[in-house]
Amino acid sequence: MSLLIPPAFAQDAAQATGPLGGLTQYAGILPFILVFGVFYFLLMRPQQQRQKQLKATVAALKRGDRIVTAGGILGTVQRARDGASEIEIEIATGVRVMVLRDTISSVVADMPVAANDSVPERKKS
Repeated sequence: MSLLIPPAFAQDAAQATGPLGGLTQYAGILPFILVFGVFYFLLMRPQQQRQKQLKATVAALKRGDRIVTAGGILGTVQRARDGASEIEIEIATGVRVMVLRDTISSVVADMPVAANDSVPERKKS
């Protein structure tokens, strides 16, 4: 009697040539395959599509587009050359910085800018 393979398993393996053949051997891996499939279609695939869309949007940047960098800085594109890895953005009036295209996290829709961007004062009570 072998200590590594119990007799019941040996008999089961010998009878695995029934109507299902050797399919019962792979029944234990089926839940893992199903979980990976659900994981792929619910998490991985949508993220890949978002990255592809962002890459296309960043490649099509032009002067006047408003962007948000990975650091959370809002700015307006002032100069963007095709094929260049960096673009120039204006983050405040007269303040221009160069950022890498890879650090752009999103392109925001055009929002109207008020004439005076001051913070409204609180009413004193």
